[in-house]
Amino acid sequence: MGGRRLRGVALVAVGLIAALSVGACGAGGDTGSDSAAPAADGGAGREQAAEGGADGGQVVGGADRDQAAPGGTGGADLRVDQRSIIYTGTMQVRVDDVEAAAREATTAVTAAGGFVGADRRSSRAAEARAALTLRVPAERFTAVIEQLAGLGRQERREIGTEDVTEQVVDLDARIATQRARVESARKLLARATSVDELVRLENEVGTRQADLASLEARKRRLADLTALSTITVTFLGQDASTAEEEADLGFLAGLGGGWTAFLASARVLLTVLGAVLPFAVVIGVPLWLLLLWRRRARARRTPPTGPDPAAPMQPGPPGPVSAPPPVPAARSGP
Repeated sequence: MGGRRLRGVALVAVGLIAALSVGACGAGGDTGSDSAAPAADGGAGREQAAEGGADGGQVVGGADRDQAAPGGTGGADLRVDQRSIIYTGTMQVRVDDVEAAAREATTAVTAAGGFVGADRRSSRAAEARAALTLRVPAERFTAVIEQLAGLGRQERREIGTEDVTEQVVDLDARIATQRARVESARKLLARATSVDELVRLENEVGTRQADLASLEARKRRLADLTALSTITVTFLGQDASTAEEEADLGFLAGLGGGWTAFLASARVLLTVLGAVLPFAVVIGVPLWLLLLWRRRARARRTPPTGPDPAAPMQPGPPGPVSAPPPVPAARSGP
């Protein structure tokens, strides 16, 4: 009995070991096949990539460019330093010595790489003044403004900017198109076979060249304005009057001031009337009704001032007796 039990246990153990071994082999085979599949796919992919060569690279590059295009196109995505901006400035500075301030301003602009575009001066002792139009590089605009403000007491400063990026882009496109039109007209002119055709094409080429020159001039003008900023500075002596002060003198200035004062007074009166009107309606109407009622009540209480009909009539003094009228005389017969 003991030997049979031992052999049974041994057979069961051997069966379990065999079953476990078979399961392990199956799992290993599945894993190997799964891992082999990606490898095969990878090999196929590499073969396709090798066969595709440069075409595949071009397609991928084109897709990348298409995806990047929405973010890369359009003037709104340009940085500030990539945009075309025109800077302008107007200043008014009161100084002790107008001539010295004008010389220092010219020196500062020249050192910054700019130049003086216009110079207007008036020397009348303390009423001296100088108006300078300065052209400075756009990157030195702010620095030159601060230098000019430090030459005296700054009374007024106005800074303006204008973004002309879209105009520049539009001009570039129109110039390219116009150049192509001029070139095509020249080719047609070279193949002209008749005098009429030659004259007509020469006129067409001239017209297109004129349009191209106009566009290029506008482009150069914008390039000049964006490259060089414009600063208009006025230096005033201590007793010099400003344009605003001069405008306040004269008949027209007095007329304008009087009209302004009249309008201001009328506006104040209308404002006061509008403020008082609600109180007048709320308080004045009941007060007027009260006064009207009191007047009527007083009139009803007051007795009449005519003669009393119950009083006897008193005879008055006798009046003078009038003489009888004269009797006319009898007329005698004929």
